[in-house]
Amino acid sequence: MHKETLLKNIDKIHTTEMGVGRIQKNLEIDCEPVEYCISKLQKEDSAVTKEGKNYYVEVDNCRITINSSSFTIITAHKI
Repeated sequence: MHKETLLKNIDKIHTTEMGVGRIQKNLEIDCEPVEYCISKLQKEDSAVTKEGKNYYVEVDNCRITINSSSFTIITAHKI
């Protein structure tokens, strides 16, 4: 259910200027972080949960935090 909500609003998913650097650093990636996170969300085996005001996408040993009202990617971490 939560995954469908995110996929339905995929065009609204974004991050802040500070978020770009934070996500790249935490996930150790050098590509565009929003596109990277969206590609992770779209994977068949991604799991989406909602706790409070945030969605959490877990896939490929990483956890992506997305605000449920603004669709802003807040952070992402390896797990």
